[in-house]
Order: sequence, then structure tokens, then C-alpha cells
Amino acid sequence: MNTTIEKFGYPHTLLHEYDYWCVLLRPQQITLGSLILAARSEAVAFSELSQFALTELSIVSKDIESTLHTCFQYNKLNYLMLMMVDPHVHLHVIPRYETERIFTGLTFVDQDWPKPPDLSRSCFENVEQYNNLQSFLVQKWRNSSNKLL
Repeated sequence: MNTTIEKFGYPHTLLHEYDYWCVLLRPQQITLGSLILAARSEAVAFSELSQFALTELSIVSKDIESTLHTCFQYNKLNYLMLMMVDPHVHLHVIPRYETERIFTGLTFVDQDWPKPPDLSRSCFENVEQYNNLQSFLVQKWRNSSNKLL
């Protein structure tokens, strides 16, 4: 794995691994279900990705959208390819919500809707909330995909 993936907590934050990509639960949850979609290669520019990685990206994005929609019924999904600090190809996947969502009895509000998300914000107060979300999403991925972790 490249250093960008490791910085985002791999393997502890892993939700699902593909041949060319991995999906991580973003350590800092901007909105409920915020993810990191990271290329497993050493590519530091989108144009450096192989044709195989780009083809698989279609499958991975469908899995992300299907899983997050099933779990949280997001209104919009932002894919942000910032790569300012972490050099390897990765995207911040931020579900956006027009109205509040409830997960494990807690209420989550997208405080920036409909404006761009504030990446410094976190909607979780403790590690237990994060771990509950991660367990939930790992199970949902297993139930909705042909590949297992």
C-alpha cells in the first residue's frame, strides 16, 4: 500500500478492497458515511492510472453509491480529488444530506448543505461512534458485493 492509504488508517479503516482501489472509512467524518477512495498504485496524477484501474473505478463507484444510498439515502455525493497534502491518487467521498439522518440513535446534520463541505469538521464525538459505523458499513458491503474482504 502507498503512504497516502496508510495515512488514512489502512488497514484499520478498510471497508472494501478491490484489485486497483480500496475504500476506507474517512477517519474524520465530515458527514455521516464520509469515505476515502484510494488507488492502490504509486500514481500521483489521475492520468498515471492504468486502464485496468480506470475500468475498475466504474465498479467501485457503483458499489460506493449503492451502499451509501441503501444505508443513508444521501441527496448528493461529492467526489473531491484534492491531493494537496497526500500525493497518491485518492478521492474524498462526501455524502451530502439536505435533512438530518439518524444512525444508532444519534442525529447527524450536514451543516454545510448546500455549500461545499468544510473538510475540517467532524460529526463524530468519539471512537465508539466511528467503530459502529465502520462495522455497519463493512457488513453492508459484504451483503451487496460479490467480493468479500
